[in-house]
Parts: sequence; C-alpha cells; structure tokens
Amino acid sequence: MREQAILNLVTEQGFVRIEMLAEHFGVAQQTIRRDVRALCDQGLVRRHYGGVGPMEFPGDNLEFDRRRLLYPTQRRQIAAAVAQRVPDGAALSIGIGTTPCHIAEALTGHHDLLVVTPNLRAAEILAQNSNCRIVIPGGEIRNRHRDVNLAGAADLCGQYRVDFAIFGVGGIDLDGALLDFSQEEVNFRAAMMANARERILVADHSKIGRNAPARGGSIAEINWFVTDIQPPTALQSALDGRGVTVELTFEATELAEKRAAGEER
Repeated sequence: MREQAILNLVTEQGFVRIEMLAEHFGVAQQTIRRDVRALCDQGLVRRHYGGVGPMEFPGDNLEFDRRRLLYPTQRRQIAAAVAQRVPDGAALSIGIGTTPCHIAEALTGHHDLLVVTPNLRAAEILAQNSNCRIVIPGGEIRNRHRDVNLAGAADLCGQYRVDFAIFGVGGIDLDGALLDFSQEEVNFRAAMMANARERILVADHSKIGRNAPARGGSIAEINWFVTDIQPPTALQSALDGRGVTVELTFEATELAEKRAAGEER
C-alpha cells in the first residue's frame, strides 16, 4: 500500500519532499498530496511546506534527547555549510538547541576558536579540541534542554564582540518573526545578535511556519540564513531586499550528487 510505504520512508528519512515521493512511486504529485493528507488525518505524519515529516512537535518544546534524533541528515548538512564559512581563529557565540550541536561537531577540526555558549553539549563537543577556548556562564542547568543560565549567558555575550553569532530558533513565522518557547530564550538570542559582526540563523524545514509563544526579532535582521528547503513565498517576501543571504543545503547536496554522476556539464 502506497500510504504505508510513504510512512515508512518518512520514518526512516525524516523530511521527504513531495516531488521526490512522486518520482519514487511514479505517480503525480497531486496523488502524493492526497496520500499525505490521509496520513495527516490519521495523525501519522505532519505536512510541511514542500514536503512531509514525522509527527514530532507538541505545543511545548521536546526535551533535548528527543529533539536531537530529528532530521539528523538535514541538520548535519546545515552544520557543514556553516563550518565552511567559519575561518580558523574566529570568535563565535553558539546558541542553544540541537542544530548548534551539529555545528559544534562540524567545527572540531578548526583551530584557535573562541566560543561563548550556554549550550552544554556544544561546549562538551568543542572541549575535545585543545585549540578551542570555551566560555560558558555559571548557574543552574536546564536539564531538559542541556543548557545553563540563559540570563547569565545574555550578560556574558555583552562582554565579547564575536565574529559570528550562530543560533537556531523555536520557529519562524511566515511574516519573518523569530519565535522561541520562553522570553529568556528570546533575550539570550537578542544578546547574541547585538554583539556579533555577522548573524547566522540555522533552521531546518520543520521550523518554518512552526508556532512558539515568545516573539523576538525578525529574519530580516539576519545576515545569513542556512536551511534545507526553499522558503515559502510569504517568508521569501520578508527576506527580499533585506541583504539576507539564503543558503539551501539540499540544492548544494543535489548538485554535488549530479556532478559525481557526471550529469552536470
């Protein structure tokens, strides 16, 4: 049954684009959309702009250990793109959450980095590199999210002028508003943005159009937006003419695959 096969693919791969499913099954995209609607009605998958993914997000944020299992391929691709942009000797602030942890992993081969972060997992990863200097705030740990004292982290950011602020968000509204799950998360992100020469937002497709209650900042304030899917028209309108560079990692991946197969001339 095609619906079950679609569910199996989504379970194995995470986010899958509609056109890829149509090509895989040899049917029209409209047919796939009907199958996806049926799966959504059963509560088995979640429709995203341009594709479909697992049902994973309740009204509140999931704990860290569950979030880190979501969309690992897409997040590693985003992390690799960011790591290529960061030179040795750079000063960084790294935000909370799981995608920044993938970025920390991608930066382990860099030299002479200064990293300011409350993200305990990212700090632990980068601590394996003896050439990396890591600064974290003191205070109480948020156990569910593997970070520490966001109020203190916001103050800490004010003591450093970094080259890059690298952060994710809880959600991105289609009008470009950046959303998170608490005001302290918003305040910390604002402090990162205010004390960096370049602001890098990293977000996979599941964050686009996702709701979260605390609003702070706009995507128009970002210098570089790294994601795995073409932003929908409404969000693209918020980006146009604002000097925001958008990098789509799936396009880079597909281009590399075509070149490897000799299809790109």
